[in-house]
Amino acid sequence: MNEEKRKILDMLAQGKITVDEADRLLAAIGADTPGTPAGASGRPAWKYLRVQIEPGPGSESGDRVNIRVPYKLIKAGLKFASFIPREAQIKVNEALREKGMDFDLSKISFGDLEEIVANLDDMTVEVDGQDKVRIFCE
Repeated sequence: MNEEKRKILDMLAQGKITVDEADRLLAAIGADTPGTPAGASGRPAWKYLRVQIEPGPGSESGDRVNIRVPYKLIKAGLKFASFIPREAQIKVNEALREKGMDFDLSKISFGDLEEIVANLDDMTVEVDGQDKVRIFCE
């Protein structure tokens, strides 16, 4: 058993975390176990989530935007989210609900993240008939 799994199980045994929290933590570290080849799930091994904004002919600024977010950073953020105290998660979920987004951030898993990214494929959104926003993975 690796050190991370042992620590999680120790925290569970000591009552520092709940069974649900332990399950999420184990799932989070299990997705990145050493020796698992990239793309072993049958999906491509993405390195970056890209967001590009191309200004249209009537764009006020004319600025181009090209953002590359490392996929590993997104996965690390998902792991980090499992350490957010339950009280804070409740406040975040309530704030999201107030803005019309009714979902629980604590229930997002690596599988969900991969499914979202896989379904993004190559999405283009036209903003007010002018700027084009393109989101894709590479």
